[in-house]
Amino acid sequence: MGSPQIGKDLRLFIIDTNAFSDKKTKGVKKTFINAQIIDESGLEWDFEEGCLSIPRIRENVKRKPEILIKYQDENFTWHEDSFKDIEARVIQHEYDHIEGKLFIDYLSPLKKQLIKGKLINITNGKVDVDYKMKFFPKK
Repeated sequence: MGSPQIGKDLRLFIIDTNAFSDKKTKGVKKTFINAQIIDESGLEWDFEEGCLSIPRIRENVKRKPEILIKYQDENFTWHEDSFKDIEARVIQHEYDHIEGKLFIDYLSPLKKQLIKGKLINITNGKVDVDYKMKFFPKK
């Protein structure tokens, strides 16, 4: 699977956790190419996630707090690094995209049923956002 957002045959995502930074934690901006999550560890914790692909929907998702990931940077140099807490969560969220998953895939059947109408409206382009979205109508 390539990067559908940029039309290239790369497994690519970029994270920017500056929105979550404070006096104790500094945000991270990083490029991940051809990444592979090697390990996820720790006790799962809930955090409210959202996504530009699914506007106006936010739900709690359980994820493990620590990951070990192998990836190439923007210069195609290989790295293997560990990330914790919010950085790990953001990486897992974005990594899921290149695996064909969305955060709603982690929701219980009941939660999915409760947001079904909103998801149908998004699929049909009946959503107001302040950024450009591409819709893929059903055939």
